[in-house]
Amino acid sequence: MTRNIAIIGGGVGGLCLAQGLRKAGLDVTVYERDRTPADRLQGYRVHIDPNGARALHDCLPAHLWQAFLDTTGHGGQDFGFVTEQLKRLAVIEAPRAADPADDHHSASRITLRQVLLSGLDDVVRFGKTYERYERLPDGRVELFFADGTSASADIVVAADGGNSRVRKQYLPHAERVDTGITTVAGKLPITAETRKLVAPRLIDGPNNVIPPSGMGFFTAPHDLGDGVASGEFGVTEQEGALMDNSSSYILWAFGAPRSRFPANISEMTGEQLKATVARKIESWHPDLRTVVGRSDPDTVSLLPIRTSIPIDPWPATNITLLGDAIHSMTPMRGIGANTALRDARLLCAALTGSLTGGGDPVDAIAGYEARMREYGFAAVRDSLRAAEQFVGGSRVSRTGFKTFLRLVQRFPALKARVFS
Repeated sequence: MTRNIAIIGGGVGGLCLAQGLRKAGLDVTVYERDRTPADRLQGYRVHIDPNGARALHDCLPAHLWQAFLDTTGHGGQDFGFVTEQLKRLAVIEAPRAADPADDHHSASRITLRQVLLSGLDDVVRFGKTYERYERLPDGRVELFFADGTSASADIVVAADGGNSRVRKQYLPHAERVDTGITTVAGKLPITAETRKLVAPRLIDGPNNVIPPSGMGFFTAPHDLGDGVASGEFGVTEQEGALMDNSSSYILWAFGAPRSRFPANISEMTGEQLKATVARKIESWHPDLRTVVGRSDPDTVSLLPIRTSIPIDPWPATNITLLGDAIHSMTPMRGIGANTALRDARLLCAALTGSLTGGGDPVDAIAGYEARMREYGFAAVRDSLRAAEQFVGGSRVSRTGFKTFLRLVQRFPALKARVFS
């Protein structure tokens, strides 16, 4: 029996799942509120870890997996800890894996989404803002959209982000709350000129800048080098044009409790946000001030930090969830997108095995949800702890952490054991 799978939301997780289901020959439709593929051409660098890379490798057709690899950044992945005066505390080396599917990658969110959209012209329905669902007598689900249309599906996957409307109806007790932490992020273009203006460490890899207390700062390069022509990795000229919208840059993010920002920060322009951060770091190393000061105001955004609240297991049905729709987390450990991709790979395997093998898809969904809850909510807790550490801690505790980092840097065996 052919079963139609509806995915609500065309973000990274939903599109990865769609690619995997399409690759397996299953009937899948994605309902995306954006009007066109070009609507979402803003965003920052995303770190793809081995969980995310393995999901992309397994779900994408070979030519799009290669397209992903050809459009990732070429900078290092060694993670640095430095002071606000750019004094090096420790650098955690990230050994390269022999198989790219088990490695770390720097990707543009914009480009990654375009790779994931490639080849899904007959799968993705744009301009479909989901509103609600109703269960039909035969067990199917009727989906209703803001344009007055509806569609039915045998299986529904909520991939509609942290403000998921599906979750609010299906699991209304699953909360998403404000952490009280606010971040401002921006981009400094990496050019021949800016390479000379900042310390090599800021371009060599990501860095956690540790000021005395009450705030945090993070940088990460997305260095594309010379780039690759679209024809070299087997996508169409149109697809290549969509992907060719990213340039090399250093992403920076400044975070602090909301009480440390002006009351009207949510109303500020990019230029005003940049000036606010510049005042906060005016005593820091000149290169860090340069990273903020030379950023284009159009790239500077306010990012309030929210998190989901882990909930108890729920009975499995033919409606399920993935990514931020169920386990939204802070960005502080850089694992939100990777966890969504991990969900997509696991759910794809579960549904494919069930639907092609004649099994009960609800049983397959139950198995997926049991595993997803375990690692997904663990990631939520770890991410929240990291966010609190990013902006919290007394001056004494910050000093102690810096001393610890200097210690592990002096003893490679200890560093390998601590950061394994």
